[in-house]
Amino acid sequence: MRYTISFLLASAALASSAMAEAPRVVTDIPPVQSLVAAVMEGVAAPTLLLPKGASEHAYQLRPSQAAEIAGADLVVWIGPDLTPWLGGALDSRPKDAASLALLDAEGTALRDYGDAAGHDHADEGHDHSGVDPHAWLDPENGRHWVGLIAAELSRIDPPNAATYAANAEKAAQAIDAAEAEAAALLAPVRDRPFVAFHDAYGYYTAHFGLTLAGTVALGDASTPGAQRLAGLRDLVEHDGAVCLFPEVGHDPALIAQLAEGTGVRIGGALDPAGTALDPGPLAYGALLTGMAQVLADCLGG
Repeated sequence: MRYTISFLLASAALASSAMAEAPRVVTDIPPVQSLVAAVMEGVAAPTLLLPKGASEHAYQLRPSQAAEIAGADLVVWIGPDLTPWLGGALDSRPKDAASLALLDAEGTALRDYGDAAGHDHADEGHDHSGVDPHAWLDPENGRHWVGLIAAELSRIDPPNAATYAANAEKAAQAIDAAEAEAAALLAPVRDRPFVAFHDAYGYYTAHFGLTLAGTVALGDASTPGAQRLAGLRDLVEHDGAVCLFPEVGHDPALIAQLAEGTGVRIGGALDPAGTALDPGPLAYGALLTGMAQVLADCLGG
């Protein structure tokens, strides 16, 4: 009995030591947290900064979160084009502190806002250009990023390198499965035009071949002006839009206003940043398939 208790105490001490030595990783938004969590599964869980329902474009860090960033071994984020509120906290870290800005990573497939189908509708008088930062909505990037995340974690935590590599392969296979499920849902509705709330869907629509006719707000989800709304109303009435989609975390009143009297259906709320999802390894795949289901439910009706 004494030996058993001593063995258990020693095992607990070793487990505690291993947990203490696991890298402390901080992430900005749910899709990134999910990819990192998948790679770190069995080692530790990364911290997610953006709480449920908050805007990825505009968020104020709490003092406790700033402290977590300061003490992190690695920060993985999309980059300042999406989450500028994180930039200042990163600037205060030591110059040799590890961080991975996924938009800047070699091999990431990028699109400009102007590449999105339907982007030019009702945009007169607006300068909305440059790289679209919503790159996680292309599963090709998700697959690429899990490998980059595994490599960076292996660099700072060599004892767990084999676990990170195996987890990255498993995560890539899970993305394959989610992509295939989403593609099957969306294939019958690819040619049916729709209007989304804000300009976040270029990667997703391009990858799955969807017909995005336009968006209510621009890339930063700013409030549209009267001229833009008038152009969108004309688009909805005359250009064959099948559905209008509100968005999680944003007032659906503008969508209802655009749909009024047109007969165009209003779909479920899309959630491009996954802010309504429970964080963790499964969230990224759930984001891909969940959006596909919402789109298919309305466009296929």
